[in-house]
Amino acid sequence: MNIKEIKQPFIKKFPGDFSGNPMQRATPKVLFSTVSPAGFDNPELIIFNEKLSEEIGLGKFEENDLDFLVGNNLPPNIQPYATAYAGHQFGNWAGQLGDGRAILAGEIISDSGKKNEIQWKGPGATPYSRHADGRAVLRSSVREYLMSEAMYHLGVPTTRALSLCFTGEDVIRDMMYNGNPQKEKGAIIIRTAESFLRFGHYELISAQAEYKTLQDLVDFTILNYFPEITSSDSEKYKDFFKSICTRTADLMTEWFRVGFVHGVMNTDNMSVLGLTIDYGPYSMMDEYDLNFTPNTTDLPGRRYAFGKQGQISQWNLWQLANALHPLIKDEKFLENTLNNYGNYFWEAHDKMLCRKFGFDQLLDGDEEFFSNWQGLMQELEFDHTLFFNQLEKLKEGDDLKELFENVSYTFLNDDLLNKLKHFIQKYKERISKNKITKEASLNLMQKANPKFILRNYLLYQCIEEINEGKKDLLKKINTCPRKSLSGNLS
Repeated sequence: MNIKEIKQPFIKKFPGDFSGNPMQRATPKVLFSTVSPAGFDNPELIIFNEKLSEEIGLGKFEENDLDFLVGNNLPPNIQPYATAYAGHQFGNWAGQLGDGRAILAGEIISDSGKKNEIQWKGPGATPYSRHADGRAVLRSSVREYLMSEAMYHLGVPTTRALSLCFTGEDVIRDMMYNGNPQKEKGAIIIRTAESFLRFGHYELISAQAEYKTLQDLVDFTILNYFPEITSSDSEKYKDFFKSICTRTADLMTEWFRVGFVHGVMNTDNMSVLGLTIDYGPYSMMDEYDLNFTPNTTDLPGRRYAFGKQGQISQWNLWQLANALHPLIKDEKFLENTLNNYGNYFWEAHDKMLCRKFGFDQLLDGDEEFFSNWQGLMQELEFDHTLFFNQLEKLKEGDDLKELFENVSYTFLNDDLLNKLKHFIQKYKERISKNKITKEASLNLMQKANPKFILRNYLLYQCIEEINEGKKDLLKKINTCPRKSLSGNLS
């Protein structure tokens, strides 16, 4: 790989702590601390994303590249660092946070001119680890590697995964949070993104009243990642915030399209570029349930449940608006933008559902249709993905029980079956209003509806196999989304 091409433009521009001391501590008035990965004596490559490596400009994997993949024996051109940020966690201000188990190697620019940051996750403690060890285990690392790649191939904006390696260490973790910690195999991934800047980076600097640094950071962000913004003075900061709102709403719409539940939408887990970031207690949804959350620490309130992701994203944007207010200084603009966020999101959401159902445009009455569909899905306990797979196959005269009974998690008795028949009749009436052909309608559905989603049982099986030294399922899962959206392992 061409690791000598990795640069550190962020370090050159912003204040940081150059002590290199990895001990946990507060680092006020700085945006990053230089820190080196812990180093691992017996690493082992599990999987390498060679296609991504070539796309971002690192090139093909060679045997001596394993050291870089785990942060060992780095060349002198690379000065790793961890960034500081703040955040609201479960609705409460948490103060200074930061990259607790992530360390940035730097940035590389591909031949096409696209920038990508390179980041290790699990390489050891940083100044922001808050008394943790900064390590990662195989379980969480496999989950992030596979899901981030699956999301990318499903067309959802996301960080991506370059490599997954064993560190050769055992790591102690209380996986069930029941006071019974166990040894797990240590692992490390490299993930990439155009930028890992989060809402929390701006919240931290604003909370510290470092307004000149805040302005520098926003100017840096606009210059490097928002080329569409050409305005100047305070207008560019307004356009910056509006663009973040749009990207965030579009991301939420994509999560709803594929049935993804993030599980921990704290402001420090929100990307200003509108990327899915930090795959923690996530899940793809099986049975359609607006109240579903994969995060046990989110119970019983279910703040980050599937159906609340739109409104939580808006709440998070309010916190970002507060952070950017010293630059924008226009309360009315911020209020109007955020009040209009819901309108934009729901229109984007309903247009997305139109595509999933094969409708060529959003019509009056569709909102009621979609609301009825949500109620039906929950009452009949339909699988979110498989329902649309079967709907694509619907033909006149089909036996609806035969077509849909295998995608329900409950028995379709006569009462439930009658409700399904009534809905399908309404669906046929609605789709008859299309001005496109049946083939074009089906094409809309096939582009919008995943045929393959990465379910938890597959992840569990894959992790178990890798622990046993097997990679067959890993290879199968890793290649299926790359072929198309039509490979069905669900």
